[in-house]
Formats: sequence, C-alpha cells, structure tokens
Amino acid sequence: MPTLCMILGCGENDRKPSAADARDTTGANANDGSAEDSTGAAASAADRRVVMFVGTSLTAALGLDPSLGYPARVQAKIDSAGLPFEVVNAGVSGEVSRQARDRVGKWLVKQPFDVMVLETGANDMLQGLSLAALRSNIQAIVDTVRKARPGVVIVLAGMVAAPNLGERYGNEFHAIYTDVARKDSLPLIPFLLNDVAGHQELNLGDGIHPNERGHRIVAQNVWRVLEPVLRERAAQPKGTPAAPE
Repeated sequence: MPTLCMILGCGENDRKPSAADARDTTGANANDGSAEDSTGAAASAADRRVVMFVGTSLTAALGLDPSLGYPARVQAKIDSAGLPFEVVNAGVSGEVSRQARDRVGKWLVKQPFDVMVLETGANDMLQGLSLAALRSNIQAIVDTVRKARPGVVIVLAGMVAAPNLGERYGNEFHAIYTDVARKDSLPLIPFLLNDVAGHQELNLGDGIHPNERGHRIVAQNVWRVLEPVLRERAAQPKGTPAAPE
C-alpha cells in the first residue's frame, strides 16, 4: 500500500462555508445571449438533477482552480456520457466530520439534490479526534439526508489512515466507512485517493493534495462507483426513493 502521509494535511486553510460553497457549479451551460437560447438553456438546466459533493480540501481542490478538481472532472464525464446531472461542489477546506454533520443538517439538506457524494474524516484523523465520534457523525449525515430526502442516493468515499498511526487505528478507521456503507446499503468508493496517495508526481508540492493529474485519477476512482448510480437514477422519475443495494 502506498504511503498515505499526504492525507495528514487536509486540514489546511480552514474557512467558514459561504453561500457560494453549495452552488459552485462546474457544469453550467453557456449560451450566446439570445432570448431563445436563454430559454432553452433554462429548460435544460431545469431537467438536470444535482450531484452534490460534500467534502474537505480534497473535494474543494485546494491549491488548484476548482475547474481542475475531481468534481469538475466528474462533470465532464457526466456530460460525455449524456447523463442529465449537474455537479455542485460543496467542499470546504479544513472541515471535520462534526462540521460536515452540522452543515448538512442545518443547510445543505435544504438544497435540491438527487445524489450526494460524501467525503469526510481525513481531518478528524489529522486532529486525533474520536473514531467513535467520526462514525457517529457519518451515520448522522446519512440518517439526516435519508429522513429529509428519501429519494437521494448517498455515495460514501472511503478513506485510509496514515500508516504511522498504527495497524489497529488504521483498521478501525477504515472499518467506519465499510461498516456504514454495509449497514445502510450505500455505494462505497473503497479509497478516494487510490493510486494517488504517496505518489509525489501526482500531488502538489506539499505532498498532500492532488495536482491536476492526481485529480484526474481521483475522478476516475469516483466515476467507477458513481456512473452506475447515475445511470440507474436517470432511468427513474425524479423523487423516486433510493432502492437498497
């Protein structure tokens, strides 16, 4: 397994979420300004369903233009596949799972979305926060979304602990994601940073956050799990309850 010390910097540049965080759309349609095209673009946008990415600096593409981050790369794959979905990047650098829980419960769940990709926990590891609390926070996010929006599919992004924290910690940390995914029948991305973590040439100079090439690989990791979810959802009417896996 590659060295995973790069995960330990996900808490840099902590900031408060702004209204723009939940509407940082990477898939907006352009038009030439004519009334007819504008109306058509509006209708097209209305038909598109939202895939909301909730996460840390990894999702926010810290150190890069957001258009180079993995959520934007996923939008490109969605468009190439002709699927009616719009990516919204709600990543916040430095966020721990408790903050993600509060942000989802107090605000994000009120936004319209059909699929949520949830990436959280790396900063909990960085700060040495309780693994029991991390498990509880992830479960609370799942429960909150399912109660408020029963038609939503939640895709959980798995993480792996840095090896210097020990085998026992690593096993317990990774088991949080596999256990919650199994218990709640969530599609699971086994490890978001697979084939990127520990590869110097795929990360920024800090050795922590993926560079443009790294984000392309992360997008592929996400797409392997997300694509079948989107194809299934596209075939169903809006608001259809998520079917158990």
